[in-house]
Amino acid sequence: MLKKTLFQLHWFFGISAGLVLALMGITGAAVSFQDEILRALNPQVLQVEKRPAGVLPPADLVASVEAIEGKKVAMLWVETDSGNAARVYFTPPPGERRGQMRYFDPYTGQYMGDAVGQGFFDLMLKLHRFLAMGDTGRQITGACTLILIFFCLSGLYLRWPRQWQSWRAWLTLDWKKKGRGFNWDLHSVAGTWCLLVYLLAALTGLSWSYEWYNKGLNKLLSDSPQSERAGKGRGAKPPAGPAPVADYNAIWSSIYSTAGPGLSTYNVRMPPVAGQEATVFYLLKDSPHDRALNQIRLDPATGVIKRHDRYSDKSFKAQLLTSIYALHVGSYFGIVGRIVLMVGAALMPLFFITGWLLYLDRRRKKRQVKQARNDLAPTTGNAPAWLIGFASQSGFAEQLAWQTASQLQAAGLPVKVQPLASVSEQDLRESANALFVVSTFGDGEAPDSARGFERKVLGRAAALASLNYAILGLGDRQYQHFCGFARRLHAWLAEHGGTTLFAPVEVDSGDPYALSHWQQQLAHLTGQAPVETWKAPDYNNWTLSTRDLLNPDSAGSEVYLLGLTPPDTSSWLAGDLVEVLPRNCPWAVEHFLDGLGIPGNTLVQLDGLSKPLEQALTSRQLPGNRAHLVGLHAQALVDALVPLAMREYSIASIAADGVLELIVRQERHADGSLGIGSGWLTEHAAVGSSISLRVRRNSGFHLPASPAPMILLGNGTGLAGLRSLLKARIAEGQTRNWLLFGERNRVHDYLCRDELEGWLIEGDLERLDLAFSRDQAEKVYVQDRLRQQAVELRKWLAEGASIYICGSLQGMASGVDKVLNDVLGTEAVEQLIEQGRYRRDVY
Repeated sequence: MLKKTLFQLHWFFGISAGLVLALMGITGAAVSFQDEILRALNPQVLQVEKRPAGVLPPADLVASVEAIEGKKVAMLWVETDSGNAARVYFTPPPGERRGQMRYFDPYTGQYMGDAVGQGFFDLMLKLHRFLAMGDTGRQITGACTLILIFFCLSGLYLRWPRQWQSWRAWLTLDWKKKGRGFNWDLHSVAGTWCLLVYLLAALTGLSWSYEWYNKGLNKLLSDSPQSERAGKGRGAKPPAGPAPVADYNAIWSSIYSTAGPGLSTYNVRMPPVAGQEATVFYLLKDSPHDRALNQIRLDPATGVIKRHDRYSDKSFKAQLLTSIYALHVGSYFGIVGRIVLMVGAALMPLFFITGWLLYLDRRRKKRQVKQARNDLAPTTGNAPAWLIGFASQSGFAEQLAWQTASQLQAAGLPVKVQPLASVSEQDLRESANALFVVSTFGDGEAPDSARGFERKVLGRAAALASLNYAILGLGDRQYQHFCGFARRLHAWLAEHGGTTLFAPVEVDSGDPYALSHWQQQLAHLTGQAPVETWKAPDYNNWTLSTRDLLNPDSAGSEVYLLGLTPPDTSSWLAGDLVEVLPRNCPWAVEHFLDGLGIPGNTLVQLDGLSKPLEQALTSRQLPGNRAHLVGLHAQALVDALVPLAMREYSIASIAADGVLELIVRQERHADGSLGIGSGWLTEHAAVGSSISLRVRRNSGFHLPASPAPMILLGNGTGLAGLRSLLKARIAEGQTRNWLLFGERNRVHDYLCRDELEGWLIEGDLERLDLAFSRDQAEKVYVQDRLRQQAVELRKWLAEGASIYICGSLQGMASGVDKVLNDVLGTEAVEQLIEQGRYRRDVY
């Protein structure tokens, strides 16, 4: 709870105070080397010729300056042996705090002129200190400086890695990251680099913002709090009274006798009215830094010293107090310190920009989630609504349910769309008309989200004589119990009195003809033809940009990390899938045509386009037995062959990465040949070539609606879906992540090792349990690691954790399910499923 609250405050202050801090950083960096830049721009004004006789005594210099300007000198700054011009401030006009400043030759008293750029740096300093808005601006910059301290401390806490002793976890930036991941990394790592710089700048800068802070520093650090850095009140007007009388000869005598021949710089500040002490600051040639100031208080009329504070006599803490400005600008640490402070200040906009990018990305993701579920128009009138229940494992059934609802609503019928998990027996009894769009998971099972419905509703008798219903079942004929759940639902409804509106429609792997038949049946019911035929999104040509082997020298099949660049701006959510249209490799087509007597360059028509036969055959299933194809001409041959089925893969990246990544294992047949889908992606398609694919929503495997701990389990290429979820969680600052991953051997099959261990070190992954089955005599699998961590599992679940499984259904997923039932009990597992806290993406 504390971490979540700090995170919310961190980004809220970031988007509200970040712009001011960015401006303060830029202006602070601009004035960091003000003197050096001005001297470079104005060598004739700010640099003078040294003379053997030395600089003029203050009395002669002041007399010459006042004769030229006709004004009284209020402050005099002279460097005795540097070749720099002297700075003179004149008595301010009534009501003002500081008078005009002029540059003079300290050797002759000659006026040197105005410095080009001085006005710019004066403006930068005003913007830096108080936004050029007076006391109101000072309050704003002061508040933002306090917020900067909060940023430093809360940011440190939010990114505290699990292995905090590792300097790599704190200070290294992963340049391979892209999009949101890179912005997050840059924001946090650069923030760590700048942490001490910003704390130093903020803790010293506050002394110019708040009088209470200044007094607190004085009380904490000064050897004599009553006199050191005594506050004068921000914006206080100088007292009225007669001008002070100054004997500069006496003042100079006191300065020189006190400082001695080591005097390097002196600054005389006259009091505003007579009867008050003058202040003299001076530096010695061996001073440790340019603000190691010694201070003299004296009577300006007689030169009698009232108080003398030497920097070298002070305690360390009092020296720090005297050096507040030097600490603030870094000169306390020499030229290196000045550069470091300047760079840190210049980087301040980086955090504002990356913070905003991260914030906007979070907003965009929320909008995407909201848009992913397009609400229907509100139901009007008193007519009973049609109940549309859906049970979806991957999200396709849910999509079709909403499209069904839209078709009915377009015909003027009120609708109510609900997941089967929330449909009760009473809902069925009270509904006159119901449509069910349900998928089957695995070999005849109900989708995870509908297991509670099957147990609670289908397992008991009901009176449904008033219910008219129709069922759209989704399945895959490769399984023995095709559309098994849809058929059980139909049998139960019919057994308990329900009347079918029309025969159940069964869809094999998204068959468009079956979907069109469902639409036509709905049209007969409503009396209104569908506006358009439903179809899946079109395939787009993505560029295969990278292909990296993840398990060199593995005893198993090769696994590749593939990077695909979209043709335009594309987006997907963590947990989504892609459907890829594979292609036959050229040699397979050549081998197939060998003996058929048809040239490969013969033109044929395919999908309305004319193309060579050998190109058309890359998208067709090529049977091993060609006897029935002998004698066909080229076009008849293409028409006789079935298109290659699409292959489905879990996405292993997030949209913010800018590249869609897949983790694909090569499938090898008994004869050593590669599977069509895996072979096309991992070997036959050249890097830089086009891959036809489309993104498919997989809502059943998306992140939870609200932040909660996550337990992720997977084996082999199942890491892909878990990797996308982890990336999304890390990008959102969620670190309660526990990954259990299994493969063959640690040495060769530890997929994405550097990335996973980097997340563990940085604290983005709280736990990482590995199961390498072949590294010991007795094989150890993911489900075994989970059983070993039964106590920790119960603890995480008690804290609201969700379980996500991605990988093979046979073996790993079924093994994990058995462990969960053994450890938690069947009823508890069913509750997790019904609550949406147990989700699976298995194959």
